[in-house]
Amino acid sequence: MVVPLKPSIDPLKAARRAGDPPCDVFLTGTVFLDIIFTGLDSAPVRGTESWARGMGSSPGGVANMATALARLGLRTSLAAAFGDDHYGEYCWDALEQGEGIDLATSRTVPGWHSPVTVSMAYEGERTMVSHGHEPPPDAGSPDGGAPTCPPRARAAVASLTPGTRAPWIAGAARTGTRIFADVGWDDTGRWDLAGLADLEHCEAFLPNAEEAMRYTRTQCPRAAARALTEHVPLAVVTLGAEGAYAVDGRTGETAEVPAIAVEALDPTGAGDVFVAGFVTGTLADWPLADRLAFAGLTAALSVQEFGGSLSAPGWAEVATWWRTVREVDDQDPVALRRYGFLEGLLPEATRPWPLRRAVPTIGFRSA
Repeated sequence: MVVPLKPSIDPLKAARRAGDPPCDVFLTGTVFLDIIFTGLDSAPVRGTESWARGMGSSPGGVANMATALARLGLRTSLAAAFGDDHYGEYCWDALEQGEGIDLATSRTVPGWHSPVTVSMAYEGERTMVSHGHEPPPDAGSPDGGAPTCPPRARAAVASLTPGTRAPWIAGAARTGTRIFADVGWDDTGRWDLAGLADLEHCEAFLPNAEEAMRYTRTQCPRAAARALTEHVPLAVVTLGAEGAYAVDGRTGETAEVPAIAVEALDPTGAGDVFVAGFVTGTLADWPLADRLAFAGLTAALSVQEFGGSLSAPGWAEVATWWRTVREVDDQDPVALRRYGFLEGLLPEATRPWPLRRAVPTIGFRSA
């Protein structure tokens, strides 16, 4: 049995009180088995065979977000369907035993095979091929994943789907759960905010710049963020290589933090890691700019690794980065001060950085 990794710090220690919800963050969605090929010099060419220098496997899909949250020390609950094949068993074990994620609201579906994604990383980009089927509903989870009555939690992360309501979101919000939402590409091309009906239950909305501008019919991502606060209290727009911008519509506060320049090997899961970092800082009641900076830092650390949940950093990786950059003589002192809030938070233990976690992981019976 795999012994779960215990986070080196609890970012919410000062905020915990008797009678708090049993979990910090609730998630629901589809868990994929991700198989990641690395070390490709270029995209596969039609009619040829490409050899990769490395391969990794890990739970993917919503598991990317769950893993990122758990590695940052948040008590994470995941409701998902798992196949009863070897892939499903591996993903369940990796999440529950390896990451310490609560799967009490998840279920194993007899005869249902696990969804699979094959990801090929090259030139800082990735190409993915996926296969899977919707799981059959059951009495406690009519939509195949989310329970009708989600557990009490400080926060939940939801992925909004245009034109569709997810009943669990309203139910969670009624119990005091703070909802953080992202959104995918609108394949309908409508880009209608009215179609994101569950946005009314959300505290924060975190689209990328292109999504934000399309939904608000604006030409500037910062203007888009301001426009979004007419629909949600807090708007956070990721700006790619430029960093991120946020507006708190309740107070009028704004914050902008530049991105950290890194060599990007694989962007898979970076958006999930960004959201996890922002949720962590929000629940810990950090200032808005610190939350943005921390989210951007964790995302930057993740793109230097291959894979989705494989690449999610924990506090040891953050601590190693901080100590490493402080030892570089030509660091911009203003930039260093931006991350000064990390002092006092970070563990003493560090690991070699950057790490390489992508290794073959399925099929071994012994440690």
